[in-house]
Amino acid sequence: MVAKISHGMSLYGALAYNYEKVAAGTAEILSGNRMISDRLGLPSEDMRLALLSFENYLLANRNTEKPVLHISLSPAPEDRLTDGRLAELAERYMQKMGYGNQPYITYKHTDTHNTHIHIVSVCVDEQGKKISDAYEHRRSMTGSGFRSAKRSGCGKAESKSGTKKGGRPLGRCPPSGRQYP
Repeated sequence: MVAKISHGMSLYGALAYNYEKVAAGTAEILSGNRMISDRLGLPSEDMRLALLSFENYLLANRNTEKPVLHISLSPAPEDRLTDGRLAELAERYMQKMGYGNQPYITYKHTDTHNTHIHIVSVCVDEQGKKISDAYEHRRSMTGSGFRSAKRSGCGKAESKSGTKKGGRPLGRCPPSGRQYP
């Protein structure tokens, strides 16, 4: 599994990107958490309702520079996960990363050779407190990436993590021969 975590300023931009894919037929809304909806059991297909779901969180803290969280999780190409397993993977990932109580919406994308999911959320809680993103990429790989991948039937896990300030690389996957618990 490859995880890409992005923080941004525009909730509208993150949602519009995914809603455009839905409108084009290359993505679908898979699941959500704490979302305002007009559909039983699923987040709304109306982007205005999605924006409203996040509004109180964003208004509670206007000091956080990049409060929007956009995560892409891509299982190994040989893994064929059902929609239910992908939704379960997203839920478990968000819990392990510390965002499980946040509103979030999960999209399944089929626009590449590999089906993958995108998760849009915010990193500010209801009280306006910023949820810590310290060691986020490391948690993604160790706390939920490798283990979630194994439990959900995915292959080996890895993270696209870039570099920290000063040019030091962020955590990378261990050599492929290593066994994971």
